This record gives sequence, C-alpha cells and structure tokens, in this order.
Amino acid sequence: MSQPQNDALLILRRRDTVLLARRHRTGYADGLLNLPSGKVEPGEDPREAIVREAREEIGVRLDHDAVRLAHVMYFRNPERRDRVGWFFTLDHDFTGTPFNAEPHKCSEILWAPVDPLPADTVRYNALAIRHHLKGEPHSIHTYDGQETFPLA
Repeated sequence: MSQPQNDALLILRRRDTVLLARRHRTGYADGLLNLPSGKVEPGEDPREAIVREAREEIGVRLDHDAVRLAHVMYFRNPERRDRVGWFFTLDHDFTGTPFNAEPHKCSEILWAPVDPLPADTVRYNALAIRHHLKGEPHSIHTYDGQETFPLA
C-alpha cells in the first residue's frame, strides 16, 4: 500500500465568503471549485507548502507566522487513493490582491458564499470547510457516500 498524498489547502475568508478556484485542464475535478491548494513537496512541511502555493496560485504573500492549522482530514477519494489534507487559515490579512496566477490550471477565482457553499465545490474541500466552521479540528472520510467520521 502506498503512502497517502499530503495536500496543503487554504481557507481564505472575507466576511461570509471563501476564495475558490475553478479547476481547468488538470485531469482531476475539472470544472469544479476548490480551495487554493497543492501537494506538499519532498522536504517541505505543510505550512511552507501553503505559503508557496498561495504565492504561485493566487499571487498573494502570506506571513508564515500568521498561517494557522484549521483542520486535518484523511480522505479516500472515489479512485480509492488516500490523501491527507492540511487546511490552513490566517490570523490576519495577507499581502497582495488575489488573482488567477495559473490560468493554465484554473479558469477563474471567485469569492463564494461559505454557507451554503456552491454545489459544485470539490467534496474533499467542502467537507473540510464544514468541519472547520463547526470547530472540528480533524476528520476521516471514505468515499462511499455514507461514511463521515469527525473525531472528537
């Protein structure tokens, strides 16, 4: 069995909205909305990864010390691949104005209502946002449409 992929994802809020990006020509969940995110690279910790990804994907600079872990999720996707999502928020604002810095992977970015989230939000992301809004720090999900295991 292979090791789970570690992902770093940013829950960037502005009042009652969250920043989402529409996936485009990536080969996974194209056309759906997801959080600014990316893979944790070898030798990088998840917080370093989200600081890097925010700069690469949406053109903003995050203060490393302001980045806070919001939720950790183990997720088995429909293809039965295991992932660990490290979802982060910020203690204070960021530097820059978000823009689509990767138009070859993303067709648009938008501020979407956080409750309810758009129906076309990637399930993995939507679940983590819901857990975060409830104050739940971690969860386990398997993709069968039924199981959800928030950990108390």
